[in-house]
Amino acid sequence: MNKDKMEGKMKDVAGRVQRQAGEWTGDTEQQLKGTGKEVEGKLQEGMGKLEDAGKKAVEDIKDRARQMEDKKQQPRTEDEQDMEKEGAA
Repeated sequence: MNKDKMEGKMKDVAGRVQRQAGEWTGDTEQQLKGTGKEVEGKLQEGMGKLEDAGKKAVEDIKDRARQMEDKKQQPRTEDEQDMEKEGAA
């Protein structure tokens, strides 16, 4: 879990507590502040998830590129060579 996901989750929980406390005490200002903190936390957590997804996508692309490079270096079968010759003609 990355830093943004962790901090976002903590803000979300803190906001829920603050909002709930405001509801129990009838303090509208605390309810609004708590809701705002919840939203901020959810957004930050979402950014962390997006960052993780981006890193994973980059790694997947690198892995795919390595696989393609490895495949290029392998000797080709006679059928593959024949198909290449036919395509060049």
